[in-house]
Amino acid sequence: MKESRVSTLSKPLATPVTTNLPYPAMRMRRMRSQAPLRAMVRETHLRIEQLIYPLFLIEGNGIRKPISSMPGINQQTIDRALEEISELIAEGVTAILLFGIPEHKDAEATGAWHPDGVVQRATRAIKEAYPDLLVVADTCLCEYMDHGHCGIIEDGQVVNDPTLHILARAAVAQAQAGADIIAPSDMMDGRIAAIRKALDDASFEHIPIMAYSAKFASALYGPFREAAESAPKFGDRTSYQMDPANGREALREIELDIAEGADVIMIKPALSYSDIISKAREMTKMPIAAYNVSGEYSMVKAAAANGWIDEKRVVLETLTGLVRAGADIIITYHARDIARWLKQDQQ
Repeated sequence: MKESRVSTLSKPLATPVTTNLPYPAMRMRRMRSQAPLRAMVRETHLRIEQLIYPLFLIEGNGIRKPISSMPGINQQTIDRALEEISELIAEGVTAILLFGIPEHKDAEATGAWHPDGVVQRATRAIKEAYPDLLVVADTCLCEYMDHGHCGIIEDGQVVNDPTLHILARAAVAQAQAGADIIAPSDMMDGRIAAIRKALDDASFEHIPIMAYSAKFASALYGPFREAAESAPKFGDRTSYQMDPANGREALREIELDIAEGADVIMIKPALSYSDIISKAREMTKMPIAAYNVSGEYSMVKAAAANGWIDEKRVVLETLTGLVRAGADIIITYHARDIARWLKQDQQ
C-alpha cells in the first residue's frame, strides 16, 4: 500500500537544508552588489526622531556667542534660541536638551530651581511658541554653583544627601515651566528616587525621567565645560562620576536607577562606552539613550576641517553604530547636520 502524501512530506529530508554553505556556493557579496539590495537588507536605521539636540542658554537678549571648541554650536539668549528652534523644526528635529548658564552663580544653585531661572524661562517661551517640540531639561547644579561642582560642598567635599533636595526642587521647577522630560545628570546616589517622589508629590507623575545612569568621569567633556561654563573651581568629579575602567559598576548603576523609577537610562559618553550600551540592551527592555558628547563632536569637526575625514560618512557611521549597539535615543550636537543629510538621502 502506498504511503499517503502527508506522511511522505512529514518525513525529515535526508539532507537538511542549511545556509552555512562554503564558498563558492555561498557568496555574501551577492547582497551587497547594488544600492537597492543593500538598502533592502539593512539591519540598523538611524532616524531623525531618535535625535536630541542640545542648546546652551544665556541671559540677555539678541546674543549668539560661538563656542570656539565646538564649531557650529553657540551660547545664545532665549530670543536667539527661538530663532534656531524654528530652523530645527523645519529640518525635522523633534527634541532638544536645555542647559542654562546664569548671569549669577551661588552656593545654592539658585538658578537651577528658581522659577525665573534661564532654563525655566526658556522652557515656557519654547512651549508657548512650539508646543509640540519635546523639551528635555538637564537637571544638574554645576552650571549654577559658584564652585562648579554638581552638589553642595561641605568641608571641601561634595555631599550627597543634602544635594538631593536641591535637585528635586530643580526638577519640579522645570516641570512647572513645561519640560516634557527631566534628565538628572549629577550622579548623586538616590537622586532618581528623590526626583520621582518630588515630581509625583507635585502632581507631575506623568513626567518621565531620563537618568544619566552611567556617566563616566571622561576626558571628552572639555568642550562642554567651555560651552556651559561649568568647570569645577577645585578638584575634579571623580568622587561622583564613574571610573572609565568599570563596566560592571555601570550596570549596577543602571539597575539602581531603574529600581528608583527611571523611565529612560543613559550612557555618557557614547563612543568609548558602546560596550556598556550593548550590555545594557541585553539586561533591560527599557529605552536607552547615548550621549554623543562634546569631545566626540569636536574631534570629528576638527578632522573634517583639516580634510582628513569625510564628515558626513563618519558621523552617520558612528551614530548608526550606537543604534546597532542598542541605543534608542542619541543626544548629539550633530543632530541638525544629520537631519539635513537624512532628508537629502531620502529625496
